[in-house]
Amino acid sequence: MAYVASTSNRLADWRAIGVGWVMGTALQLQQAALWPWAELALAFAGSLILGILAGVWERRRERQRKGRERRDWSSLWAAWFGRLLWGAALAWCCVGLRAQWTLQDRLPVALEGQDVDVVGVVAAMPQRSESGARFKFEVQSATFKGRAVQLPPLVYLAWYGGSASAVEGVTTGAGVPSVHAGERWQWRVRLKAPHGHMNPNGFDYELWLWEQGLQATGYVRTGSQDPSPVRLTQTVQHPVEWLRQSVRDAIVTRFAGSASPLANPQSQASADERHGALAGIVAALVVGDQSAIDRSDWDVFRATGVAHLMSISGLHVTLFAWFAAALVGAFWRRTALWGWTWCLRWPAPHAAALGGLLCAFAYALFSGWGVPAQRTVWMLAAVVVLRLSGRTWPWPWTWMGVLVIVVVLDPWALLQAGFWLSFVAVGVLFAAGSASRSTSDTPLDVAQPLAAQALFETEDATNRSFLVRFLARFRALQVFVHQIRIWPRLHELLREQWRVSCVLTPLSILFFGQISVVGLIANLLAIPWVTLVVTPLAMAGVLWPPVWSLAVMALLPLQSLLAEMATWPWASAHMALPPLSLALLALLGGWMLAMPWPGSVRCLGLALWWPALGWLPERPAVGHFEIQAPDLGQGNAVLVRTAHHSLLYDTGLRYSVESDAGHRVVVPLLRRLDESLDLLVLSHRDSDHTGGAATVMAVQPQVKLLSSLEFEHPLLRLREMASSPSERCQGGQNWLWDGVRFEVLHPLETDYQPGARSNSLSCVLRISNGLQSALLVGDIEAAQERALLARAAPASQGKGVEGLQADVLLVPHHGSKTSSTSDFIAAVGPRWAWVQAGYRNRFGHPAPEVVARYRAQGITVVDSAHCGAMQWQSAQAQGMRCERDPSRRYWHHIAP
Repeated sequence: MAYVASTSNRLADWRAIGVGWVMGTALQLQQAALWPWAELALAFAGSLILGILAGVWERRRERQRKGRERRDWSSLWAAWFGRLLWGAALAWCCVGLRAQWTLQDRLPVALEGQDVDVVGVVAAMPQRSESGARFKFEVQSATFKGRAVQLPPLVYLAWYGGSASAVEGVTTGAGVPSVHAGERWQWRVRLKAPHGHMNPNGFDYELWLWEQGLQATGYVRTGSQDPSPVRLTQTVQHPVEWLRQSVRDAIVTRFAGSASPLANPQSQASADERHGALAGIVAALVVGDQSAIDRSDWDVFRATGVAHLMSISGLHVTLFAWFAAALVGAFWRRTALWGWTWCLRWPAPHAAALGGLLCAFAYALFSGWGVPAQRTVWMLAAVVVLRLSGRTWPWPWTWMGVLVIVVVLDPWALLQAGFWLSFVAVGVLFAAGSASRSTSDTPLDVAQPLAAQALFETEDATNRSFLVRFLARFRALQVFVHQIRIWPRLHELLREQWRVSCVLTPLSILFFGQISVVGLIANLLAIPWVTLVVTPLAMAGVLWPPVWSLAVMALLPLQSLLAEMATWPWASAHMALPPLSLALLALLGGWMLAMPWPGSVRCLGLALWWPALGWLPERPAVGHFEIQAPDLGQGNAVLVRTAHHSLLYDTGLRYSVESDAGHRVVVPLLRRLDESLDLLVLSHRDSDHTGGAATVMAVQPQVKLLSSLEFEHPLLRLREMASSPSERCQGGQNWLWDGVRFEVLHPLETDYQPGARSNSLSCVLRISNGLQSALLVGDIEAAQERALLARAAPASQGKGVEGLQADVLLVPHHGSKTSSTSDFIAAVGPRWAWVQAGYRNRFGHPAPEVVARYRAQGITVVDSAHCGAMQWQSAQAQGMRCERDPSRRYWHHIAP
């Protein structure tokens, strides 16, 4: 008993330290700037010394207390709290020192935007797209103007399509260069510091780069004045990535240009495309390449709540481990028949457990080592170690121990949505399972892969053949082997899926602002089919490629069913992102709903959901308005909101064939605000203003369109096919929303002439409530600015010109040299001049002389590269919000 008590106390001590480590890591990740090296090192040494001294003092107290009265609860809690603080202090210092070490590899400012010749190795499987390929590149040497320079050891490069034709021996498909992991290349690149878009609750691209160890991004230069890229050799470095790419390419190539034999000639092309898209899903299930899945398929999977199944999840890793454990165990038992004595030296159950764990680790590594895979591997490792040592732990200790391991290895995983979705789901399954039955009796099924310690258990079934015993251990096929009733299995699956849905719904609202109403039904159908049919077939294709055709055929009916479910009314619901406090309250309610408690307690949990579900963001008061300019790179998009209406001015650029600003930035912004657009204004036809329009109009079909587009423009034809209202913008148009006046100032009817430049037809919109105003001008140039000045009547008093004066001006043409004349700036007289332009864009926007022109008149110039998303409210006209200020963390790049 004394041994058990001391062991329990030691485990409790380590548990307190582990909780403190997670807390200290979470606090460190909230820092806008890191402490200096010296301070962090001093704090680490002090924390370590204090912890050691406290441990020695505690041991002495324990020896003095031995044989006396037991410790009181206050001293126990004090010791536990002290260890928690010690763990938090150590984590704070260790994560800070690790971050400082990473910052030493930053790209020198002098090399930003310069052409550098580099030699190195492709360090990861390239991600292909219609525009080219992106990949991690391990720099071995670099020279700038003939002298050696120091670059970050790992950079993220792009090689755009159409630029590989001059490379000898490189085959391309659709202009996409052929690059393989492990190859050594020599080429000229142009680099810049890692800089991403910064929007409220948006994807943190800079955090993703930081976590991957990428301290610079850039692209391969293949211009006429640049040396041709040279493939030097194929190395043996990064063999796992080379193998992953070989398998991925084999899957994609196998289905390129092939169609189902059942397809008729009229549908041959569509069948080819469908099989190619499904091949991307197979590739994602085998090697974890989620970029291989089409965007339209991702939309369907998110709407139906099965996106977690279409990548490497804990469910897939556990199933693979079970298969491996079964095979290793069967092989190990038969060694005695062959005259070997392995079974006598080490029991078959132990060999099966270790073999399954090693195979699970290999599969997780092969699939990209994502957070769900990491969590599963470490959870399985804990189960195996405890089983081999003859020990058992309560589930909270196992769960917390694995969480601490993941956080220690990857502190920044705490900021990933997948981290919380994964661990919370497993935690609720553990808790609900332990509340209803013993954990050791919990069976392994497809909805609860990690709650079973019986994963590697064996049975005394020597009197049965290997095939029968193999099928008997397969949970989904036991109904055929043991003649077990189907209903209990379905009931268990439904109950587990209900529990997961209850606890993950609040997290889905917090992270994505979306819940899948049909997710429960879709998962009940998709989980067993993908886990027990599609994934095994996809993995078997690695050994025998023709099996991949069966995997694609198995995906066809499922994908068709999910696509049909995604079209159902209210298949998924989008809602405004609630505050963190309401989301945590809803999470508590989901936990109460999932637990096997009395119905009255569960009803209370349901009531805790409503504050988060019914929360709406604050809107401007009547007579006031708000404008937001999201950070989307080189392009314009401005959201204008009044008390009951909203308008979107432009939709940003099109990044590539499969991605645009509407999909990445604008639509997520509208959904986070639960915004339904009344009017979409497209200033002119340039792609950096209309690139996301099709996406926005597809998501908001009710929106009315006002634009200067020519009548034959594809977007207008799309509106005609949808019988949606559209109108040409023309000077003199005006309307009143909630006490706020909107007026179109340009172009006039006479400006619509054949051959007119698109910039000259930019719709100019002025918004005013009589006291404050904003002016959105698109890409007008000096001639249009002079025309506006000539048409505007001079003000009787004040700084500006009546009809042009504004507090906020969207700088014409992103700050181009062809716009922003001194007279126009003086006439508008803004307090702030907003520039929406990409960091180090190739156009050089905003031009330095234009910025100087504004500053000479006392106007503050704010650009998205330094500010991120910009927001201004007429009710608080003296200030504006830059998203980079409150959201800044130490891994975020500060533009010079």
